Amino acid sequence: MRTVRFLTIFAVALLLGCENEKPAAPTAPPVQLQTGRFALQKMLVPARGWAPDAQPVWLQSVYIAQDGNGHDGKYSLWRAAFASPSRQKTVIFIWSGTDHSDMPRGVNHLREEFFNPANRSEQPFDLNFIKIDSEDALETAQKHGGKDLLVKKPNQPVIYLLDYDSRIPQLRWHVIYNDNPAGAPLTVLIDASSGLFIHKE
Repeated sequence: MRTVRFLTIFAVALLLGCENEKPAAPTAPPVQLQTGRFALQKMLVPARGWAPDAQPVWLQSVYIAQDGNGHDGKYSLWRAAFASPSRQKTVIFIWSGTDHSDMPRGVNHLREEFFNPANRSEQPFDLNFIKIDSEDALETAQKHGGKDLLVKKPNQPVIYLLDYDSRIPQLRWHVIYNDNPAGAPLTVLIDASSGLFIHKE
């Protein structure tokens, strides 16, 4: 009788234990932070699928507070405009390593816009010109006022813009000490081909 009672209690406990063991909820993959050149290279193949002569016009990081502050030259979201002179069109491609944005992970793009090849302020550049990545640009910018600023404001975001000045010509990293270029206390321009300091604003 005692044995039967023990087996009954054991069976009930086993059933209760099984009921409590719910399947674990799927965990979201970790946020992927990458440098600007990495993101641009990921966008290049889909851009060339859109237009074989597609070249980047500019690249910029997108600040998402919960994903980092850019102090390592990396972000979870990068946007780049690619232009096709033959089609006279431009498209913004987005590389995302996060689930917080409206865009899913990977590379996506927005709708086509008109591109004027005669507009010298928006000329495409060859990806091979980029010898200095965003993390390297940050290292140089830190030596030109950035380090002192982050000592005073350690939570200050740092964002990045890569563009091409066709008049010089010069490919430039803008290391911007703010979450928005407007009103930034410091912006340092670095030559993206040589790594040399250009000037600060």
